[in-house]
Amino acid sequence: MIVTVTPNPSLDRTARLAELRRGEVNRAEAVRLDPGGKGVNVARALAAAGTPTVALLPAGGPVGERLADLLAPEGVPVVAVPIAGSTRSNITLVEADGTTTKINEPGPEISPAELATLERRAVELAARGEWLVCCGSLPAGVPGDFYARLTKLAREAGAKVAVDSSGAPLAAACAGGPDLLKPNLDELIELAGRPLPRLGDVVAFCRDLISGGVGRVLVSLGARGAVLVEETETHHALGPLVAVRSTVGAGDAALAGFLHAGGTGPQALRTAVAYGTAAVTQEGSRMPTPQDVHPDQVRVLPADPTFTLSGAAA
Repeated sequence: MIVTVTPNPSLDRTARLAELRRGEVNRAEAVRLDPGGKGVNVARALAAAGTPTVALLPAGGPVGERLADLLAPEGVPVVAVPIAGSTRSNITLVEADGTTTKINEPGPEISPAELATLERRAVELAARGEWLVCCGSLPAGVPGDFYARLTKLAREAGAKVAVDSSGAPLAAACAGGPDLLKPNLDELIELAGRPLPRLGDVVAFCRDLISGGVGRVLVSLGARGAVLVEETETHHALGPLVAVRSTVGAGDAALAGFLHAGGTGPQALRTAVAYGTAAVTQEGSRMPTPQDVHPDQVRVLPADPTFTLSGAAA
């Protein structure tokens, strides 16, 4: 079983527009509502692939109830920690050319008692699972080292840990020594504190992270695929060119594909890129099903250190 924990889940409303015009009335061509949050998306993709999973999340107010209701038809078991605040709602605007604009609410404040319950339930579930996947931003009231603490506790409980976050929570998580770190290129650049214009620069920094205790690093590179850096091997995978409908959740789908395929090695990387590629062809934050995913169309190559990444979409 793969357990995902999403401290700041959301209800995602996606509107499709011909073109976004600032300062004007924009009329949506279509609107869809999806359960959201990085860990929630990972669980949705895993459930669609038939991988046992459970989504742990705080839930409050009518939005929190609606979130659980939307996950039920997708076959995602939910463990909800009740909170006094209301779960956030996010808005995504997708233009005809695939340009995506997101407006994310900050989310509710989590009380110390609510946080303690969330942490306890995470460790209980991790003891029954293979992976604990810590995903997304941290709402107010949650300390920046929350993922680092969960990593330590989950590993003591016998689970492997993956972390997909950004900023201070991602930096703090590295000190906890997770088995897998899954940033996108922009998040990795922020973590490094310097530009990483070529694949060789990315690999070198990931090697530094591994030397510091991280097990392996999977970096999504947008249209330039993804790179997997492990202790002794490095691989770069490139997917086919596809028509982009929405980039929301593509990195989450890639992480789900990687874990679904075993969480290590070139075949898992191939599956990750196939899932990420399939995700951008979906409407809103809909997660791909196995029928949408085509690993045979993904090329896995040796990592060319001169491969240019400047301007790569995250």
